[in-house]
Amino acid sequence: MAALPIEDTLPSEVELTQRLGISRTTVRAVLAQLNESGIIQWSGRTKTVLRKPVAADYFAKEETLSTSERVETQFMEYILGGDLKPGTILHESEMVREFGASASVLRECLIKFSRFGLIEKEPNRHWVLRGFTQDFAIELFDVREMFEQRAFQALLDAGPDSTRFAQLVALDKAHESIIRNIDAEFLNFPRLDEQFHRILLDGLGNRFIDDFFELVSVIFHYHYRWNKQDEHERNLVAAQQHLAVIRALEAGDKQSALDLFQTHLNAARTTLLRSVTWDNET
Repeated sequence: MAALPIEDTLPSEVELTQRLGISRTTVRAVLAQLNESGIIQWSGRTKTVLRKPVAADYFAKEETLSTSERVETQFMEYILGGDLKPGTILHESEMVREFGASASVLRECLIKFSRFGLIEKEPNRHWVLRGFTQDFAIELFDVREMFEQRAFQALLDAGPDSTRFAQLVALDKAHESIIRNIDAEFLNFPRLDEQFHRILLDGLGNRFIDDFFELVSVIFHYHYRWNKQDEHERNLVAAQQHLAVIRALEAGDKQSALDLFQTHLNAARTTLLRSVTWDNET
């Protein structure tokens, strides 16, 4: 919509369905919302652009999550925000009511997190919370670091002509903006952080790493229990580290980029261990 001139017309519903990879029902729901907001005028088969969308027209990310993503978010908030201890029994029926989700969607979520040892299903019994312990986080970070080191080396090997290289470098302006306006923007950094690391791992094209990173995204970027006292400073330092890596890539200094990226991973590990309230200390 933002790219179309005023008074231009949108493609047909069929074309929009194919282009966006969504159902015709979803297309119609979106068109109805655009029409109600006065962004387009929808009359029969004609959909005319009346104005450009503004910031207030966009939905918050939380409102656009898929059902499975929403349940994953609710589940992490349930076990972390509720201060549940390791060994706590998790009742499916209770969570279905709490989340307003179907039993099948919830079970899919539970199975996903059980693969990483966060929860466990006892034979013919309940799900049991094993806990987001310090040992769990260290093991998770060890695997994350191994994957990301491999991904960053692959980026360097592909060189500046690769798509991933260009995508990473293109994040420089977003990082500059957050650093420049850190007092107002520091809460927006986790999304940029996720985007930075997602670009790296996408470059590997590895389905197992992709599956792993979904868990990392939920836990490390959104729903673990940060100590909020130094969140502003943490995010500023991480943004500066990202930008330093990007600048080294732009300059063609591969060794410096690699060293700076390892420094960032080391800092991220230290930050995690200092900033999370653990279920138990080891």
